[in-house]
Amino acid sequence: VQLQASGGGLVQAGGSLRLSCAASRNILSANVMGWYRQSPGKQRELVADIGRIGDTNYADSVKGRFTISRDNARNTVYLQMNSLKPEDTAIYFCKAAIYPNDYWGQGTQVTVSS
Repeated sequence: VQLQASGGGLVQAGGSLRLSCAASRNILSANVMGWYRQSPGKQRELVADIGRIGDTNYADSVKGRFTISRDNARNTVYLQMNSLKPEDTAIYFCKAAIYPNDYWGQGTQVTVSS
C-alpha cells in the first residue's frame, strides 16, 4: 500500500487546513488509519486515528479543533484542522495499519505562524 499525503502549507494562527491521505488501494481492510506529526527534536506523536467502523481517537492537544474522517469509496483519509496554533507546526504523516504491517506516507509540512 502506498500513501500520498497532501494539503499542508503555511497558515496564520487561528486558520484552517485540511490534509488528505490517498491510498493506492482499497483501505477497507485497514484496521486503523491515523495521522501523526513530528516536530524538530521531538518524537513522532499520534494526532488522531480512526477505526474501520469510524471510531475515533484524538490527542488531548487537538481535541475540539481537529477532525479525522475516512472515505472508503475514495480510499482517502482526511484531517480537518481548525483553530491552528503555532505549536501545531510539524510534518504530518498518515499511517495505515493493515495486519500485520504498518504503512506510512511521505509526510506533508504544516507551518502555523503567530
